[in-house]
Amino acid sequence: MEIKKNNDRRQFCKLATAVAGGIMLPGIDVWAGSNAFQIEGSGSTPHFYYRKPSNIPYVDSQNKNMAFAFNESEVLFSIDNSHTWKYRKAFPDAQKITFSHIFDNGNVLFATDQKIYLGKKRLKSIKEITVKDVDGSDYIPHTPKNPENPGWYFHTIAGVNSWQIDGKEILVWGTYANVKGGATPLNIYYSTDNGKSVKIAYSFGQNPYFSDNGSAGGGLDGNLIGNANNPIICRHIHCVAYNPAENAFYACTGDRNRPNEDEVHWLKGRYDGSSDTWDWKVILSEKWNSRYKAGGINFVDGQMYWISDANGEEPYDRGIFRCDPADLANPEAHTMLFNPKYESSRMIIQDGFILAVQMAVASPYTLGFVVSPDLGKTWVEYDIQDFGPYSPSRIHKMNDEGWFRCDLRKGWIDRAEYMFLKPKKV
Repeated sequence: MEIKKNNDRRQFCKLATAVAGGIMLPGIDVWAGSNAFQIEGSGSTPHFYYRKPSNIPYVDSQNKNMAFAFNESEVLFSIDNSHTWKYRKAFPDAQKITFSHIFDNGNVLFATDQKIYLGKKRLKSIKEITVKDVDGSDYIPHTPKNPENPGWYFHTIAGVNSWQIDGKEILVWGTYANVKGGATPLNIYYSTDNGKSVKIAYSFGQNPYFSDNGSAGGGLDGNLIGNANNPIICRHIHCVAYNPAENAFYACTGDRNRPNEDEVHWLKGRYDGSSDTWDWKVILSEKWNSRYKAGGINFVDGQMYWISDANGEEPYDRGIFRCDPADLANPEAHTMLFNPKYESSRMIIQDGFILAVQMAVASPYTLGFVVSPDLGKTWVEYDIQDFGPYSPSRIHKMNDEGWFRCDLRKGWIDRAEYMFLKPKKV
């Protein structure tokens, strides 16, 4: 493990002294009551513990004490923070899973390429769900030109996708696709009934640069897919987040500048539960070398936080930013909390702890994390070199034992492994 930098030298020196002579802080129980974990693949920094378990089963999501996983031919459910897997069910397409979410009531919504399923009663029953379009009709996926590349309809890179709103859990997420698995139409999906129904909240237009030509990422000269009536196009959706202070959702997309329509947009949406309808507006569109090509959107005490994924020609407009949502379109009103130098779109904030990542393909980091234990006042970067080069993705909230869970991706999209991180009180 290598400590890269810290903008508070006195704090860094104090912490470095505390860990001099070894990685582990003396006198600390690493698992803090979680001794059922095996300790191989584990370590510690001054700000968090980390561990990378065996990859079988693959823990794909967590919520409170619950976790959902899969192996070669089964899906599994845990009620003790991934320690044991008492509940399991045969599922031949388990290795094709690209998305999962555990509702607070224990239902699990999970998806493969073009199909989405609801698991109830700790996976006692599994049922395929037919998605409903904005007009209430059945949403039928396109017939792929290449059956091996049908599209990743439900994949997302955000780990936080649901919120308690007026006593009801609402799941809202956007498609991150057109990289692997085939050309995919871009939608924002939602469920207000614990996964019993899944509907489309917003559907982006037909992007000619990611048409279905049979390739893994889509491209030119293929069949157009998406909403033919919407001129707004994008490559994929980076993030959807909810601001309780406004009772509004924000979505950010990427990636490129196009001759007639750029792909970087921010949308603001409001949901009317009485009519089960959405009102979305594009509030800004920008170039790809912009702080607005972003992700990791979080809201804390009415303030918006995000991390930029800007690229293109230098100089880059990158950083971790904060502003009042009303000032989003005014860069002069933004506060740059930290500049990690390299593009990223993954970040989570919980209990004042900010955890952001570095991408192995976009930075010199082997496995890079950017942390602030005090909501952006001080920052440290870590390069964990124990496991090899990975790009962390899909950071889930801490479970009941205080562990974040995140994917470890090869490149930035290929599923490889996963790991846990647990913040320390420093």
